Amino acid sequence: MKKEWRNFLLALGFFTRIPVPSFADFQESDLNHSAKYFPLIGIVVGLVGAGSFALSAQFLPRNIAVLISMASTIYLTGAFHEDGLSDSADGLGGGWKREQILTIMQDSRLGTYGGVALFLMLFAKFQLLNTLNSYFVPFALITGHALSRLCAVYMMATLSYTKPEGKAKPLATQISVLDLAMANGFGLLPFFAIVGLLVVSNHSLTIIIKFVLMALISVLLSWFWWRHKIHKWLGGYTGDTLGAMQQITEIAFYVGVVIWSYNV
Repeated sequence: MKKEWRNFLLALGFFTRIPVPSFADFQESDLNHSAKYFPLIGIVVGLVGAGSFALSAQFLPRNIAVLISMASTIYLTGAFHEDGLSDSADGLGGGWKREQILTIMQDSRLGTYGGVALFLMLFAKFQLLNTLNSYFVPFALITGHALSRLCAVYMMATLSYTKPEGKAKPLATQISVLDLAMANGFGLLPFFAIVGLLVVSNHSLTIIIKFVLMALISVLLSWFWWRHKIHKWLGGYTGDTLGAMQQITEIAFYVGVVIWSYNV
């Protein structure tokens, strides 16, 4: 348990700005065992976003509460995943060969493709969350952050790391079946919590099945699309493409939930 707690703290310190104890004997390879906690970190980030929204909505207009919620999660993660999305968009938008794409991704400057992708992602997230009923937004935030990080873990499990160095290099290892099972547990827990909430709220079986299908199909389609794209152009994943996967599938989950809410 002590070792697993250490692994969780390493993941928390790597993926967020939350202060964690320093480990004198830390080695970069120790992070290899932290990937399974990626979805759990998503739950933590989602809880911060949900709490920020719930608190802000008591005193401010709903759209401002959504903005505060988004800002809180971006601050908590240091825009880690948003940066990955913009770098991936710049690389894949401006490059035609693998090495050219990777070189563009490593450039710290924000290009046109990255700027457009970042704006559209933030605007889409704002609009989608504003479309949902207020009581449902906190649940959607927690689930979206956890499920999208599980999608990133699955990309790590099914592709190889494609660069000799980079921000995801410490995590670039084959994920064991046990670690993947733990990641599934953390990533799917909020999703099934929503299903349980729908059950106890006496929603019909049809409505519950529609929610499961709309949400999961939307996420799965976006996961397969992005995985296929980076496998085709890069032959594997990078830290930037993992961040992009998180952002893309988070948005996809909100899209699925909005589609469901309009068909209830």
